[in-house]
Amino acid sequence: MARAVHEALGFVETRGLVAALEAADAMLKSAQVSLIGVERTDAALMTVQISGETAAVQSAVEAGVAAAKRIGLVVSSHVIARPSSDVYAMQMAKEKPASSPSADLEQMTVRDLRAYARTVENLPIQGREIARANKQQLLEALGKRG
Repeated sequence: MARAVHEALGFVETRGLVAALEAADAMLKSAQVSLIGVERTDAALMTVQISGETAAVQSAVEAGVAAAKRIGLVVSSHVIARPSSDVYAMQMAKEKPASSPSADLEQMTVRDLRAYARTVENLPIQGREIARANKQQLLEALGKRG
């Protein structure tokens, strides 16, 4: 059984970046908490993640929800008091750089290639070019990077 951690984790999920940023700002100003990150979890869903002492995280999440509701839609919020060490480590881990799936690129669908291309820095094609590119164009652009 994993050991419990004494810091709490707090989450506020919003629809849209502006509401997420407003929530993050309110959370950080209202209590002594640390920002873990803001993560895009779906097309327009953004999750603000914080950590700190349980009471501070609870207070910050409440403030974040209130602030985000003034701007947009709050989908959900949650506080995990004393998460297991595995859950805590998963949330606190630095974002790992995306590994290049070079051999797997050929097997990917055009939709998946477009999604992957949008995450790659310094790609020769950007924005609408990615949206309009066919599979061969995407493979060529991904092959030429870096």
